[in-house]
Amino acid sequence: MAEHGGIRTGRHCVFVLHAHLVFVTKFRHRVFTGAYLERMEQIMRDVCTDFECELAEFNGEADHVHLLVNFPPKVALSRLVNSLKGVSSRRMRQEFPELARHYYRANKLWSGSYFAGSVGGAPISVLRQYIEQQNRPV
Repeated sequence: MAEHGGIRTGRHCVFVLHAHLVFVTKFRHRVFTGAYLERMEQIMRDVCTDFECELAEFNGEADHVHLLVNFPPKVALSRLVNSLKGVSSRRMRQEFPELARHYYRANKLWSGSYFAGSVGGAPISVLRQYIEQQNRPV
C-alpha cells in the first residue's frame, strides 16, 4: 500500500478511512497510570501494524483509552477491535502482574462494549448536497 498526502492506495482502491475507538475498563475501574498507558499504546500500535492499519493518535485516562485508527477497507473494524482488546489485555497482564486484581470475571480487562465512530471528510450535510447535485444520466 502506498500513501499520498494521507490518501492510501491498494491494488484496486484509493481510500482514507479513520475510526475513533474508545475502550472502557471493566466496571470503569481506574486501572491505568502513565506508564501503563505508554505500554498500552505500543501494544496497540503493534496490533494495528499487523492489520495494515495505522494508530494515528492514542490517549487515555485511568479508566478508558481513545484511539484514532487509519484502516484499509479490507479490515473489518470489529475484528480489529477484538484483536486490540484481546492482545492488549493479555500482554498487559503478562507484563504487569500487579494488574491482575483489576481483571474481573473471566480475566477481562475491558468492558465487552466499545465506541466506534467514523471520522474525517466532509460533514454528512455537505456530502448529501454534493450527491443530490450530481447530474443524472438521461
